[in-house]
Amino acid sequence: MSSPERTELLVLDGVLTADQARRTVRGILDVQRPDGAIPWFRRHHLDPWDHTEAAMALDVAGEHEAAERAYDWLARHQNPDGSWYAAYHDGDPDDVTDRGRESNFVAYIAVGVWHHYLSTGDDAFLDRMWPAVGAAVEWVLRLQQPGGQIGWKREDDGTAVDDALLTGSSSIHHALRCALAIAEQREEPQPDWELAVGALRHAIRRHPERFLDKSRYSMDWYYPVLGGALRGDEAAARIAGDWDKFVVPGLGVRCVVPNPWVTGGESAELALALWAVGQSDRALAILQDIQHLRDPRTGLYWTGYVFDDRAIWPEELTSWTAGSVLLAVAALGGDEATCAVFGGESLPNGVDPQCCPA
Repeated sequence: MSSPERTELLVLDGVLTADQARRTVRGILDVQRPDGAIPWFRRHHLDPWDHTEAAMALDVAGEHEAAERAYDWLARHQNPDGSWYAAYHDGDPDDVTDRGRESNFVAYIAVGVWHHYLSTGDDAFLDRMWPAVGAAVEWVLRLQQPGGQIGWKREDDGTAVDDALLTGSSSIHHALRCALAIAEQREEPQPDWELAVGALRHAIRRHPERFLDKSRYSMDWYYPVLGGALRGDEAAARIAGDWDKFVVPGLGVRCVVPNPWVTGGESAELALALWAVGQSDRALAILQDIQHLRDPRTGLYWTGYVFDDRAIWPEELTSWTAGSVLLAVAALGGDEATCAVFGGESLPNGVDPQCCPA
């Protein structure tokens, strides 16, 4: 159960009071099914990435049993090849609504499992989840291209889509580093994973041409920072370069330009990226700006707001948007597990290529 001590970590001036934090945690728990699945909202779909994001938020609130049930759901319903499907109606494993398998969705279990372990110190959990994490990573790396980037999906018939997405590959970079941390904790070295991380980071940092052009989307702007591929001056320069393009003062972050639409998930993720590179004041301001998306009744957050029309759109309160807000607040509040996972200083870096041009 959420404890007063855990709730205090989720109190942030102008963002959440203790009562509001408890309401948001309860909102996610109300969405979770008894079998552990966390769909976007009830009677909508579950995707493995957002399911994991919501589970991580439960851990920062001290709801470790509920988070563990979410990870057990993933382990029980992993496909024999190590993947998961892209969407399950209402989290029902027998009602698959998108049979594609997306690489960043599959990889993200490693981030969640490592975060849960750091939150609980539960070695038995780590041992139990290790086969699922290992199978997921191996599935993802079979989509890695010679240039280091990761193809973004496989179709239901097994056809690989080799085109790579910068956002997805940046998320995978983060996930592979967490998988390496799990392997180190278990004293099971994975040299192939180390090489894969280095090649992927090199592609993200030096070869934008290896990715589909999605520069209209804010995620392609901040995800190389959020995923840990860019740090220091490189990260600061990237954030500064497109700040005015995507940030709408007082409202949040655009999902895509030129659309007049700010979204809670992208805004909270940007806040987390800003915190990770030492821009906590900016992170706090972004989180304060998106409180107009909060629904006081449920404690959840509307997905987005069309500011030209002054309209909530779409009219959906999503577990993963609330989860991303709680994770950003937890990082700013100093939660050790969240800081370790998203700060990245303690995560293995992998092996940088020695023969690639700068």
